[in-house]
Amino acid sequence: MFSTHVRAVRDLRNNYPEVSAIIKQRNNVIITNNGKSEAVLIPFEDFADYEEYLHVRYVKEKLAEVEAVANDPSQWTSIEDFFEEIKSWDDDKA
Repeated sequence: MFSTHVRAVRDLRNNYPEVSAIIKQRNNVIITNNGKSEAVLIPFEDFADYEEYLHVRYVKEKLAEVEAVANDPSQWTSIEDFFEEIKSWDDDKA
């Protein structure tokens, strides 16, 4: 069952196998230093899921931005301006 444990930073050094066992049971460990929270250790699978969630959220936000531009013709670039901009890229390289 998921639960959160609080351990002092010294436990990472002195009792790592115990801390590792807690994490392997799909629990989180809050690491404290001088009584203040410093870090959270989570199972790698949970971290991978979180990273995927952030990536999907980022892609959805960018798609929403593009859709907003596509739905607003005042933000469109004319074909003439587009080709002028491309030509300027070649001029910048020369």
